[in-house]
Amino acid sequence: MLIGEVARRSGVSARMLRHYESLGLVRPTGRTDGGYREYSSDDIRRIFHIESLRSLGLSLRDVGRALDDSGFRPAELVDGLIRQTRERIASETELLTRLSRIGAAEPAGWEDVLQTVALLQALGSKSPGTRQRAALSSVEEVPVPVEALVEAVLRETDPSVAGALRWALAHLGDGGLALLAEGLGSPVAEVRNRAVQSIVEIPTGAATALLREALTHSDPVVRGYAALALGARGVAEAVPALIDMVVGETNDVDAADALSALASDPAVADRIADGLIARLAHGTVESSVRRRLTQALADIPGITTSRALTELSYDEDRAVALTAAYILGIREAR
Repeated sequence: MLIGEVARRSGVSARMLRHYESLGLVRPTGRTDGGYREYSSDDIRRIFHIESLRSLGLSLRDVGRALDDSGFRPAELVDGLIRQTRERIASETELLTRLSRIGAAEPAGWEDVLQTVALLQALGSKSPGTRQRAALSSVEEVPVPVEALVEAVLRETDPSVAGALRWALAHLGDGGLALLAEGLGSPVAEVRNRAVQSIVEIPTGAATALLREALTHSDPVVRGYAALALGARGVAEAVPALIDMVVGETNDVDAADALSALASDPAVADRIADGLIARLAHGTVESSVRRRLTQALADIPGITTSRALTELSYDEDRAVALTAAYILGIREAR
């Protein structure tokens, strides 16, 4: 078969076939009487083998080794190709993400594009100061796509920078809530914690609803942040989780303060008192836990609480009895 026919059937140009020949990759088996290259069926099969290996990303040099070196082992080469492909995909994905974010910012001109690019680069800087300035300027100067801010806050480890990023997100209102909700489902505990801390600082009804859902989260840290925030917002649904925090000695002082704030509503105050008393009555509760529960009753108004403290002032556990008696004395003085 002559070179023109081979090129037509294989899809490899005559010029490329000549290049393969110059590299020694494939040589026509024979020549016609007129001196034209003539390819055998084995030659054509080798051409297809070359093209198959090239489609995997192999260089022509590696293709030649693969076809002619009997000691060639492809595993290492394939592993390298896998690594290179992943790096290329990651690079292309990063570029696509950046372009999408620039598009989302709806730039009016190239100056806007350049400012957005500079801000996105600053958010990814190794310098905490640069990242913090970028977070602050995202509200005051150049708008940054919410996706970039959420991604930045979920990976940020510096407390000052994280605070600036949460402040910037709070100024966007509900814009980042959907992405932050996804962060709550992350398998990485640090990401979940950063997500809930960001939601806490968004003062909207939608954020409150998301925090209500977080009360049943499997991560106790997430539940704790949600409960404290909801307590500050006057949401009585947080009461059981706050009592759990007192029992578990997890931010128990803050939890007791939140219960005290919620107790300004008489109906909620009775509910809190009943919950604390029920945990005190549990036979397996340790002395230290009973003492914290007694202390939590201090700022819960109402007859139910007063009666419970009176009974506790005669408790068999001297520490609990003294705590209850001290609280009763303060309440009577008031």
